[in-house]
Amino acid sequence: MKRCLAVGVIAAYLGSLLFGIAAHALNFKADIHPAMYFVVWDMFCGWAGYENRTHIIGEGESGKFYQLAPGPWGDFNPFGDISRHHYDPFVNHAVTIAHNTLRHADHEPMQRIFVVDEVWAKKFNLADPLWERRYTESKQPHSYYHLRQVFDGQGQLITLYPGWFDYQAGLCLSDNPRIWREAQQGKPFYQLNPELRSDEPFQGAVSAVPSMTRVTQELAAAK
Repeated sequence: MKRCLAVGVIAAYLGSLLFGIAAHALNFKADIHPAMYFVVWDMFCGWAGYENRTHIIGEGESGKFYQLAPGPWGDFNPFGDISRHHYDPFVNHAVTIAHNTLRHADHEPMQRIFVVDEVWAKKFNLADPLWERRYTESKQPHSYYHLRQVFDGQGQLITLYPGWFDYQAGLCLSDNPRIWREAQQGKPFYQLNPELRSDEPFQGAVSAVPSMTRVTQELAAAK
C-alpha cells in the first residue's frame, strides 16, 4: 500500500511538471489557474537584477523643478513601502498622475513634465550585516537615471525614449562589430503598411537634454 502511494505521488508530481512544460511550450492554458505558477517552466523569467523607481518631475516657467508624485496630500503604498506610481513599469499613467497633482495644488504654470527612471542593482538592497558577509568591498550604492518621457505643460507627449533595459540592450547591439558589418552589407527595410506604423514620436525635443542634466543632479543630491 505504501509503495503504491509513493508511486502515485511521484507520478502525479512528474506528470504536473510535464504538463507545465508542455503548456509553456505550446502556449496552452499556461495561466488558467494561479497554481500554474508552480509548474510553468519560466515562472521566474520576469525577475531582474535591478531595482526600478519612477520619478515624475515638473519644470515651472521659472526653471524650478517640482516633484509631482506622490502628491502633497500624502502617499499611498499598496504593498510594503513602495509608492503606487512605481508599479507602472511602462509609465502609461505617469502624465495622468502628474496632472492629478497639479490640479489639486497651487503652483506656477508648468513648462514641461519629465518622467525619469532610477535604476540600481538589487544587491544594494541587502542589509549591512548581510552585505558584509557576502561582499568584501564597502557598500556604495549607485543609481542610474534614465529619461523615459517628456511632456509639455498641457500633457502632450514631446519625447519618448525606450526603457533602461531596452536602452542597454541597444547599446550592446551597437557595440557588436559583427552586427555593424552585417547592417552595412544588408539593405535597409522600410515599413510600408500604415497599420503597422507607430504614430508616437520616438525622438525630438533636443532642448530637454540640458534640463534633464539638472533633474538628474537634483535627484542624486536628494539621495
